[in-house]
Amino acid sequence: MNILGIETSCDETSASIISDGKLISNIIYTQQIHSKYGGVVPELASQEHLNEIIAVINKSLDEAHLKLSNLNAIAVTYGPGLMGSLLVGLNFVKAMSLSLKIPFLGINHLEGHLFSNYIDNKNISFPNICLLVSGGHTQIWLIKNYNSFSLIGETTDDAAGEAFDKGARILGLGYPGGPEIDKISKNGDINFFNFPRPKVKNSPYSFSFSGLKTALLYYSQKITEEEFKSNISDIAASYQEAILDCLFNALKNTIKDYPEVKDIYISGGVAANNRLREKSKLFKSDYKKNIILPKLEYCTDNAAMIAMAAYQKIVNGQKSEYDLVPHPNLKL
Repeated sequence: MNILGIETSCDETSASIISDGKLISNIIYTQQIHSKYGGVVPELASQEHLNEIIAVINKSLDEAHLKLSNLNAIAVTYGPGLMGSLLVGLNFVKAMSLSLKIPFLGINHLEGHLFSNYIDNKNISFPNICLLVSGGHTQIWLIKNYNSFSLIGETTDDAAGEAFDKGARILGLGYPGGPEIDKISKNGDINFFNFPRPKVKNSPYSFSFSGLKTALLYYSQKITEEEFKSNISDIAASYQEAILDCLFNALKNTIKDYPEVKDIYISGGVAANNRLREKSKLFKSDYKKNIILPKLEYCTDNAAMIAMAAYQKIVNGQKSEYDLVPHPNLKL
């Protein structure tokens, strides 16, 4: 069975094909137009999706050596995300489904991220824990099986990726902020300044990043411009370390209360962070748990994770109706 996956929830236009459970193509077009604005402009994002979606799908088919007539079903993100961006993908897929006379299935973007670790990993054990950490979400999930997920912790304010983006703006770095801070921090001292590691009262698996961002702002305003410029790598490294410590502190609390869990997965755009990957190895050594991260191309938004999340559902006969609408604030 050949399933085409489509992802257009934000500023990546992506198409992927899963054949009998195996990934055979994955094309991602990342919009560059937003960098000069310091963030994603929704109207521009939807227009870019319209401009690129046909070419991206054709490239995915070419890479898989397939034609449209070889497709058996289509999976598409229908939320959460930007309304205009979601509309482009969902309406395009509806038209394809009608034209090709094949079913389509709407997939929750968050479920896609949970499945990103399963694309190249066939030795999945349940139950497992997944830390989903991105620009819009920071959550800890207990995954009981392929169809059963329980949210056990999440951010009470900003997402970790949002803290990176806002921190980068304070530091005068580019957008997206996560990769910029990651890059400049490589030569920085993580102990240069002790930024706070906020905790959420009576919620050991939850997160809070707004106070950390504010601490960076106040610190940057307190020092001289010369001090700021000469120590920017150290400041960025210290700030990044505080964000990551918050993530791993919550994971430590989680594994104490869920000792039956052997495998911990980390997914989402922040999973591409180099220092996070270093700390994952240390965490694995210290706590004797398997820490599994997806390949870099599966961390940011991509259609491979959407197609993978849909595969078993479609094989079992699930499909969406044509009255399905986008849900920008969709929960899992």
